[in-house]
Amino acid sequence: MSHWGFRELLSRQDRLRRSIYECLRDELEVYLLEYGLVESYQNFVNQGVPYPFVEMRELKPRARIPDVEYEMHNRFLVIFTEDSIPSTYKKYIRFFDANKVTKENLMRSETVQFSKKYFRNIKLFESTHFSDFLRAILPVDYALLIGRDPAVKARNRYSLSHFHIRIDWPIADAAEHLAGELRYVSKDLYEKGEVYAEEIQKKFFEYYGFPLTAGGRRTAAMVASQFLKKLPCISTVYGGSSESRAVFRISERGVSKYILLKLSKTDMEKIAENHGWKTNTFKKNYVVAKQGKAGIVIFQATYHHTSHAKAPEDGKLRDLNSEYSWLTVSNQSILPKPGVWDKSPVPYSIIYA
Repeated sequence: MSHWGFRELLSRQDRLRRSIYECLRDELEVYLLEYGLVESYQNFVNQGVPYPFVEMRELKPRARIPDVEYEMHNRFLVIFTEDSIPSTYKKYIRFFDANKVTKENLMRSETVQFSKKYFRNIKLFESTHFSDFLRAILPVDYALLIGRDPAVKARNRYSLSHFHIRIDWPIADAAEHLAGELRYVSKDLYEKGEVYAEEIQKKFFEYYGFPLTAGGRRTAAMVASQFLKKLPCISTVYGGSSESRAVFRISERGVSKYILLKLSKTDMEKIAENHGWKTNTFKKNYVVAKQGKAGIVIFQATYHHTSHAKAPEDGKLRDLNSEYSWLTVSNQSILPKPGVWDKSPVPYSIIYA
């Protein structure tokens, strides 16, 4: 049974909240793909540096990613919750008055640069200037928190409530929580010895689609995602990594990774032909940048957990076999470029081609 409840099990009030949350999440995703990928590409172009496109092998489960930080690639971490996080969890998801989004706190921050006057309601998702505000605050270290505004209980209003949020839950505790959920331990991470505990921690990284050497934001995203399972609602963690050159999403739907993919003129012509389009129709709706005759598109890889990474149906304790894969590629698509309203993702299987 899911910790967050399927739609048909919710009250009409909570179904409405779920609908609003999912619509806003779609909007947020567009903002973050624009910032994390399209603007990153432009950063390289502006500096006259070739963009480091991701190789398909890097998108395979258990893949190793080159240990290189690309400073011109935008990075960020955003936590978006369907409901507000109880104050009792501040010990682990550190949101306090000192990092609440207020004019005073923002003025004290050296990393936040505003070109616009601060409006009192600019932090509300419904604000006309919210996307500008989000863009200004995304470069801040650590995470941003967007959640349901508890001050207005009669409405499902969402706001960017806190910035510079640290995730202070040990990886070992997060791995133990996951292992208990999947019935690989009964209570304690070390109940079957240190070697077993180390293997579980390695599989914890695999569960969330990251290499064991993943850096700070990706590690924080995994730990936050695992901790948020304590809430009786859905949540989504978005991140941008300058090492993996990708935007990732962890949600109740699993793990997704978004990258920039370069298509040749021939590739674009074939895709257009397969869908009964003119090549220019594909370019107009899917190509976010051009490189000579090639087109740059946003590619999404979605992953699902195998049976070994799901709770057993009988609920019985089981032993870990680290050879079994916990993640598999379930969908590959080219996304419409940000701002395109009437086009669907185009299936494009290339990871194992």
